Amino acid sequence: MPVITEIEDLRRIYKRRVPKMFYDYCESGSWTEQTFRENSSDFDKLYLRQRVAIDMTGRSTATQMIGQDVAMPVALAPVGMTGMQNADGEIKAAKAAEKFGVPYCLSTMSICSIEDVASNTSKPFWMQVYTLKDDDYMKRLFDRAKDAKCSAAVITVDLQMLGQRHKDLKNGLSAPPKLTPKSIANMATKVPWGLEMLQTKRRFFGNIVGHAKGVTDPSSLTTWTAQSFDQALDWDRIREFRKMWDGPLIIKGIIDPRDALEACNVGADAIVVSNHGGRQLDGALSSIRALAPIMDAVGDKIEVHLDSGVRSGQDVLKAVAMGAKGCWIGRAYIYGLGAMGEAGVTRALEVIHKELDVSMALCGRTDINTVDRDILMIPKGFSGDWED
Repeated sequence: MPVITEIEDLRRIYKRRVPKMFYDYCESGSWTEQTFRENSSDFDKLYLRQRVAIDMTGRSTATQMIGQDVAMPVALAPVGMTGMQNADGEIKAAKAAEKFGVPYCLSTMSICSIEDVASNTSKPFWMQVYTLKDDDYMKRLFDRAKDAKCSAAVITVDLQMLGQRHKDLKNGLSAPPKLTPKSIANMATKVPWGLEMLQTKRRFFGNIVGHAKGVTDPSSLTTWTAQSFDQALDWDRIREFRKMWDGPLIIKGIIDPRDALEACNVGADAIVVSNHGGRQLDGALSSIRALAPIMDAVGDKIEVHLDSGVRSGQDVLKAVAMGAKGCWIGRAYIYGLGAMGEAGVTRALEVIHKELDVSMALCGRTDINTVDRDILMIPKGFSGDWED
């Protein structure tokens, strides 16, 4: 068993273990991947202020996200096709999150269904939904989430159309994977992954196949998906979704202060500052650089979380210091899942927690709820000094 001390250790194992098309699906962005890269590298531009001779005992990273107690200000973000990274991946990730004490958010484009995850966990999880045109499907999806006792709905608003990701097109990404000479040759080198996948029946999009009208197989799913994403989406349409769900609501995919204010107006309980992990508009501002102007715009009107580029506990600490109430991690836990299954997700959370705890202490703070901008050295113009 290799010694895992950082998230990068898990990524290296993950790359060796999982078929190329699914590794590339996770570890890529749209177009030139500028935003994908800067989501992580921009965290490095923020420096931590070390303090000494301060009592560091009795530390706590416990806090709340949308009123729910969490062991640290971290949630597992919705990631499509998680069950292709590791057999029954959504179930394994949800179980690891539950045991650790952080929220898990299931993607609409998951392999395991809402019901699969609910029947294998004992605590409520969050459900992510896309802004689709199919009202019948959307209403039933929200109803299924209610029946599964989901404690929050997350509406993703930055995917009205799909940003082009070159690697996915070149790899012929699909679930289950299309059998071509290239894909077969690659999967033949991933024997443990293949053996685990053979032992599960969950290889299709469990929240869609058999639930959306006319979707019975991968080919009909492709047609339905292409027709369902709503390019005419506006805030009035989001208000309609709000009426379908009467529980806590989070809007994910906000990167501009004006949109943050619109999210306040539709009755959301929280927003996630996110550029979809650099997978949609390439050349957009990184999430951590976009955070401060959004905090300035919304003040205390709404709870603000951050997603995209978080790879360490120090990243979490910096985002919290900038005003975020919590961070969402996607790739960081997918690395762990692909590398070691449920144990790998747990290890990813342990690594992030230790980095968060130790870094917080060395900045002179013992309670995550007292962390503020005073622990940071922020370069002038970090959030931009743009011409109109």
